[in-house]
Amino acid sequence: MTAATHSTLFPQVPETPDAVLDGLDPEQREVALALHGPVCVLAGAGTGKTRAITHRIAYGVRAGILQPATVLAVTFTNRAAGEMRGRLRQLGATGVQARTFHSAALRQLQYFWPKAVGGELPRLLERKVQLVAEAAARCELRLDRNELRDVTSEIEWAKVTQTVPADYPAAVAKTQRDAPRDPAVLSQIYSTYEQLKRDRSVIDFEDVLLLTVGILQDRSDIAEHVRGQYQHFVVDEYQDVSPLQQRLLDLWVGDRDDLCVVGDASQTIYSFTGATPDHLLNFRTRHPGATVVKLVRDYRSTPQVVHLANGLLSQAHGKAADHRLELVSQREKGPEPVYTEYSDEPTEAESTARRIRDLIAAGVPAGEIAVLYRVNSQSEVYEQALADAGVPYQLRGAERFFERAEVREAGTALRGAARAGRNDSLLDGAEDLASQVRAVLSTKGWTSRPPAGSGTVRDRWESLAALVRLAEDFEAAKPGATLTDLVRELDERAAAQHAPTVQGVTLASLHSAKGLEWDAVFLVGLTEGMMPIAYAKTDEQVEEERRLMYVGITRARVHLSLSWALSRSPGGRASRRPTRFLNGLRPGSAGAGTRGGVGGGGGIDRGSGRAAAERAPAVERKPRSPVRCRVCGRTLTDAGEMKLMRCEECPSDMDEALYGRLYDWRAAQATLLGQPDFCVFTEKTLMAIAEAVPSTEGELVVIAGVGNRKLSRFGADVLAICAGEAVDGRPEDGVDET
Repeated sequence: MTAATHSTLFPQVPETPDAVLDGLDPEQREVALALHGPVCVLAGAGTGKTRAITHRIAYGVRAGILQPATVLAVTFTNRAAGEMRGRLRQLGATGVQARTFHSAALRQLQYFWPKAVGGELPRLLERKVQLVAEAAARCELRLDRNELRDVTSEIEWAKVTQTVPADYPAAVAKTQRDAPRDPAVLSQIYSTYEQLKRDRSVIDFEDVLLLTVGILQDRSDIAEHVRGQYQHFVVDEYQDVSPLQQRLLDLWVGDRDDLCVVGDASQTIYSFTGATPDHLLNFRTRHPGATVVKLVRDYRSTPQVVHLANGLLSQAHGKAADHRLELVSQREKGPEPVYTEYSDEPTEAESTARRIRDLIAAGVPAGEIAVLYRVNSQSEVYEQALADAGVPYQLRGAERFFERAEVREAGTALRGAARAGRNDSLLDGAEDLASQVRAVLSTKGWTSRPPAGSGTVRDRWESLAALVRLAEDFEAAKPGATLTDLVRELDERAAAQHAPTVQGVTLASLHSAKGLEWDAVFLVGLTEGMMPIAYAKTDEQVEEERRLMYVGITRARVHLSLSWALSRSPGGRASRRPTRFLNGLRPGSAGAGTRGGVGGGGGIDRGSGRAAAERAPAVERKPRSPVRCRVCGRTLTDAGEMKLMRCEECPSDMDEALYGRLYDWRAAQATLLGQPDFCVFTEKTLMAIAEAVPSTEGELVVIAGVGNRKLSRFGADVLAICAGEAVDGRPEDGVDET
């Protein structure tokens, strides 16, 4: 026997059934011994739930209480099912079926279809997007690739929630769901899609579950056959069960009670796919005699990380919060979580990359470090920062930023516009670089306002918006830069980010990090509007965002860093606020009405840079009234629109001559100060002044981007220019801050 056989990769099979129980803690052991009757295991993050249920199955099999062929263990991903099979093999419990819901249902459907329906099972449609596109075309709609993905996802949600096409609009209204299209239109596409499948004798992934449910409901003989084969059921990640999966599980189990479910309501983060924790939370109601075991001993994270995770959930509300688990760390003490406030996003990314480099130098493997963010579009600045720092990285659950289809398409369009120059009519009226980029990317789906809801359309918009911001920052840093210069910069950035992916730092969204863990985790971009995400409107949607952050925190074993930036770009207005979820937990923050009074510990590092060093201690800001368009009345969220006090597309009454005089004056002031033009006033602010034509200090100071400081420095000149007077004054001594 080789030395490798004795490693953790090849553990020895326990010699006896009792040896299977060795090493289990009292609660895990209780799970392993609860082999009969309904069992509900409430397992917190890092508490060894997979260990508990696999040892339960293995002990039952090795002790002769359970026959391997009669056990069906189901979970939600092929990776999780494969891990469960591997652990059962290592414990000597071969022959147990560990599958996903869809895999188990498909096997049964293929076996029973000839008997229940006759003939061969219809062909499985592996990719339904093309058929959805045809259905949309028949409804006289043309959807681009990203819209197709979102509509397809919406159809999948409707099917797993057992919503038929006619009931879809009502279901959307009831659940307050953000539909990617008008619900009535989606209902029509959904109905047409189902008809096309029937016409072509094909089924989709969701039909596998629906048809299996139909056969088991209609054919009692087949249902009894299945129940005769599978007599003991184990369901992992039970908080992620959809109504359709629960219906299938009910038919598998029948009127028996040999069912063991495992889950954590505090890790329910997939409600947009139809998942609901209600089945887990109501298990005791449905099965009054159930054995309920709570696993709260956390073997993954240090007491400092666990303390923060508990504190976060102590502020939660709703049914899931009422069943939260108070974790107890089983590890030695570690470093306190680090809370860091930065002046802008690039500084946040660069400092994160430096800290990661220091951790690697201190002996933490790169593969044991992760940077987690809310949406995939946030990855680009971290890809760049890590590449600049010489740190290898790998992206999980997303393509590299410059490899995304929409980014490649945008690059092609920008190159074409750069070659055409002023011969491209698309650039007519677009004087500065940022305006030219916005004009070009508007043909690829960028708009001044983000699309409603989440999904691939929103992800595409976020990627294009990141390019727009990059162009704005590039122009601010290099006045007079051209499209050709920007394209060259994009090419250099893309080339620099071909970092090795083996043993690299993981960059991942919070959703794709579920089920994983690292020695060191950096949670970044923790600002209001990103965490919780801006389109989380209802209380339950906000609570799901809190649970998503909880998942992120509990991915860390030892080192945990939480950070946010007060502005997007260097020199920008510090208008952002750290996430409300950290109120009362991070040092110096006001409480948020905790439930149980769990406070947060740990040091605080306010980052680097002049703005961070000179900033006074944060104070709780009063909520602002919504800013509305002075033309159409719509609530404004875009910073540029808020400066103008109108939507970009609403008609402008700007005095062009006045704008020209203000523009020339700003250039002169910037030269005298030795600063970029935008440090005097941004172009949006100049436009807002030229539209408002203020005649008093009171009218001028309320314009976004002016404020008391700039009023005192530049107000007299600006009011004189607005009045048609000549000005020759110089700015006051000193350097202005924006």
